[in-house]
Amino acid sequence: MYIVSACLCGVNCKYNGGNNYNEKIDKLVREGKAVLICPEQLGGLPTPRVPAEISGGSAADVLKGKARVINKDGEDVTKHFIKGAEESLKIAKAAGCKIAILKSKSPSCGCGKVYDGTFSGSLKKGNGVTAELFLKNGIKVITEEEI
Repeated sequence: MYIVSACLCGVNCKYNGGNNYNEKIDKLVREGKAVLICPEQLGGLPTPRVPAEISGGSAADVLKGKARVINKDGEDVTKHFIKGAEESLKIAKAAGCKIAILKSKSPSCGCGKVYDGTFSGSLKKGNGVTAELFLKNGIKVITEEEI
């Protein structure tokens, strides 16, 4: 069983109200092989919402309380990202998921590279908050770019 970013299956939960539909990932859901999550919605953020990026460190630092997730308006939304990651992990464990397919570059779901916190479109090495929590709990994380 996989756990996947809902936006990859056509759910309009992306920050701008859209989605990132991926036919291969949607097929897993239709075959009953995947569970959908949107960590940002699970954390209590609305859709659409102001885009956010990790600032002042890594996702691991966010989970340790040493970095923040800040939206483009300057609002600290860290607690929403942490709550969403924790709720996503509960769902993954309940469903017996061992692999996550998450949206690349996202401050929640990105794996390997995420936006750098400047809202310039630049990337830095690292993971999103949910991806980091999954990895720390033994769930393999890949992005839609690796499917």
